[in-house]
Amino acid sequence: MTHTLILKAAQFAAEKHRDQRRKDKHASPYIIHPISVALEIAQTGGVDDPEILAAALLHDTLEDTDTKPEELEAKFGKKVCEYVLDVTDDKTLPKDERKRRQIEHAKKISKGAALIKLGDKISNVTDVINNPPEDWDINRRKEYLDWAEKVIENCPKVNDRMENKFQEIIKQGREALI
Repeated sequence: MTHTLILKAAQFAAEKHRDQRRKDKHASPYIIHPISVALEIAQTGGVDDPEILAAALLHDTLEDTDTKPEELEAKFGKKVCEYVLDVTDDKTLPKDERKRRQIEHAKKISKGAALIKLGDKISNVTDVINNPPEDWDINRRKEYLDWAEKVIENCPKVNDRMENKFQEIIKQGREALI
């Protein structure tokens, strides 16, 4: 059952994100991102909780696809849905407001959601440093690193290895962007 939940989540996320691309210069298939988030949580974090890993795979479905919370709960259960809701931005708000709210909301998220947030930020910061959107200059990339660090600073402390990796990536990113 454990592997089944994770594989069902991977298939669902792949179907939902099938026509989406990342903003990097290669326009990478979007599904690479949720997979890298789940892999980060499992490998670096040593987490094997199937609900957290499934939610990591699904973490952008509410925000970036036509998926509804009721659909996630029906297919993956209440806990998975709660984790995904906990890391979902309200896309009806302006970007600056969403970013501000993400910093504030990070203080209140569950431990499972904090793991997903850490995995997400590790993945995104790595991409911003190594494979950024083509239209992002150095300042925009530095601003993203500063913002991501504020979000993670506000998250509950849940996994030393992931938190240390995040800090190391931020440090490397700042050095690379000098």
